[in-house]
Amino acid sequence: MNQSSKSSYSRIAESARFRLLMSQKKRFIMPMSLFFLVFYFVLPIMTSYSAVLNQSAFGPITWAWVFAFAQFIMTWILCSLYTRKARAFDAIAEQIKAEAGAAKEVQR
Repeated sequence: MNQSSKSSYSRIAESARFRLLMSQKKRFIMPMSLFFLVFYFVLPIMTSYSAVLNQSAFGPITWAWVFAFAQFIMTWILCSLYTRKARAFDAIAEQIKAEAGAAKEVQR
């Protein structure tokens, strides 16, 4: 990385809009990731150390199967939520790129 691109990156990384983008992404991604991991690992933990999920939910279908199916639904919902939120992140990123391009033109 040459000196000018390093200073361009440093200027972008120090900008208020970039810090806002990183803050918003962290506030969204961290809780979603934590929820996903907890929801994902509850099934093997509950089936290994408890008989709760082995009880019948609907005829021969146990709660373990219902929970496993819910994981697929949860994955689709989280993907949809992230896709929607990513549009806002992308808009901010485009603003950052436009500001960086404008600043680069001023320096020339």
